[in-house]
Amino acid sequence: MAFTGTLDKCKACDKTVHVVDMLTLEGVPYHKTCFKCSHCKGNLVMSTYSSMDGVLYCKPHFEQLFKESGNFSKNFQT
Repeated sequence: MAFTGTLDKCKACDKTVHVVDMLTLEGVPYHKTCFKCSHCKGNLVMSTYSSMDGVLYCKPHFEQLFKESGNFSKNFQT
């Protein structure tokens, strides 16, 4: 029996994700090394991440960027 690999592509880098290096978040595959905060690029773990519109954030940056401000607009600071 030959192993044919996987067709899953990492959402972050769009390269093939092998089963041993895969994290699946809400049905979306990522490499373990690509599972990072989009703001600070820090590594995330399944218990310490947040996401908004499919973009990953660490908890501190998620709270900083999306803190409730009395309206529904995003508070991005560049």
